[in-house]
Formats: sequence, structure tokens, C-alpha cells
Amino acid sequence: MAHTFLFPGQGSQKAGMGKDFYDTFETAKKRIDEANEVLGRDLRAIIFNGPEEDLKATQNTQPALFIVEAAISDVLNEKGLFPSFTLGHSLGEYSALYVAGVFSFSDGLRIVAKRGELMAEAGKIAKGSMAAVIGLSKEAISDILSQVKEGVVVPANLNSPEQIVISGDTSAVDIACEKLSSAGAKRVIKLQVSGAFHSPLMQPAADEFEEFIASFSFSNAKCPVITNVAAEPESNGDTLKEMLIRQFLSPVRWADSMECLKKNNAVSCVEVGPGSVLKGLARKCDREINVISCDTVDNLYSLTN
Repeated sequence: MAHTFLFPGQGSQKAGMGKDFYDTFETAKKRIDEANEVLGRDLRAIIFNGPEEDLKATQNTQPALFIVEAAISDVLNEKGLFPSFTLGHSLGEYSALYVAGVFSFSDGLRIVAKRGELMAEAGKIAKGSMAAVIGLSKEAISDILSQVKEGVVVPANLNSPEQIVISGDTSAVDIACEKLSSAGAKRVIKLQVSGAFHSPLMQPAADEFEEFIASFSFSNAKCPVITNVAAEPESNGDTLKEMLIRQFLSPVRWADSMECLKKNNAVSCVEVGPGSVLKGLARKCDREINVISCDTVDNLYSLTN
């Protein structure tokens, strides 16, 4: 049976992720060792040993997750598992593109490392924040956000019908959180992030990123990639490159992407990478979407045997 490969994004990282793959499979070991050579620094030590404070720094988190997700995917391919569709949550989209053959591992890692640096810098320049809102519809949230005039605040992650993340200027996000709580949100949770991702505050980073990736060649995808921006399958390399630039400023349309999977009868999924966040979100979107976690060697054996 063909599977859809799902790739988690920032927030799923944990020290020690991928270590059992590194110790068990030469394919994973070579890929993770290669990453140190490409980056010219020992990110492998941070991935395996932490400390968590270093691992969760955006400039480390993003390449670290890409490296581990790529290594696990390589092992899955070695075991004869190839995706019918790929998609990733925010940063995870880069792993989805790698597995679909849009760019090489080394090019993908260089691109992701630059993305992490730019987003970390943007977070220092334009102080922003994000918050998860649970229990209000996207229409109700959009209406309330439009009432906030004290800065920028927009929907950033449309994760499920019940969970939406907002992003923007810290003052505007704080005001929005109060209004959303008063409007009946079950919970409003400020997130520990270094910037207002997927919002207009990322414009300087998006501009520099567009200039940086201009020299990279993107091939057409070997299998369709469901992009965060459009929530539709895409295979054209040039379009996929454009989507990465737009992703800086656009919401992650994850709930719509789950609908797209169902429409394409691609509901048998493997979550490739640490944790099971995407499994939980899929369940909240549609219980017909079945997600199997693959973040340990034991999980891999259960999947491939």
C-alpha cells in the first residue's frame, strides 16, 4: 500500500531524536554525518545530546529537524517504502520536497539553514509572538482579529477546525488573546517562539530568502507535494520554489491539506520525524485519516515487517 509521508515542523524537536537510526542503519549514519560536513559545524552533537536550550534555537532547530527527517526517510526508501504524496507542516515542507526529489540533501540543508538564520534574525528585529486558539472557528477568529488596530495580528497555522495559531506584533497578539478568550475560546495559549512566523513581520526574511534561493535549481517532484500555501498537490519545481517564499508570510493550511488527502484517497499516512503532533491534528481534522508514527527504529520495524 502506498503511503502519504507527513513531516512535522518546529516544536517537535527533542534531544536524542534520530540517534537509534544513526546507531542502527549505515544509511542514516552517512546522512547525518554528511550534514556536519555541509554545515561546517557539529550540529549532530546538539541533535543527540542537546542541551534543549541550544536545540530549540531557531537556527539550530530547523536544520536539525530536516536532517533527522531526511535520514529516516532514506531508511524508509531503503526498506522499499516510497510516498504517493508528501507534505510537511511549515518547516516540514522542506523535508517533503527532499523526499519528493525536488532538491538534493545538501542543497535542502543549505536552504533550511539559511531559513532558520533569517527567521531567527527577523524575530530579533521585529518583536513578535504567537498564540494557539482552541475552540473557535476560523471565521470567528478572523472577525475578532480584524477588530485589533494596535498592530499586526493574523491567522498563522490553520491546524484543525478547533485549533488555530495566530501571529503578529506582541501587543496586538496580547489584545487579540483577551478578545478571543472573552468571545468563548476554550483555551488561548501563548507559544514559546522566537518570532511572529507566517505573518507580515517576516517580510524582510522572505525578501532575503527569495534572493538566496534564486541560484538553487528545483526539479519537478517525483510525487505530488501538498503545499502549505495552496493546500493542493503540486509537482512543478518552479512553483514549489515560489511556494516556499510565500510560506514565510502565509498561513499553514493544514486542515485544508487534510481535506485534500481525503479527496485524493491518500489517507494512509506515515509521520516521519519526532513525536506525533501531526497524528493528533489529523485525528482532529478527520478520523478517516490514519497516521502511523515513525520516529524510532521499533516503529520502523512495525511499519516495514
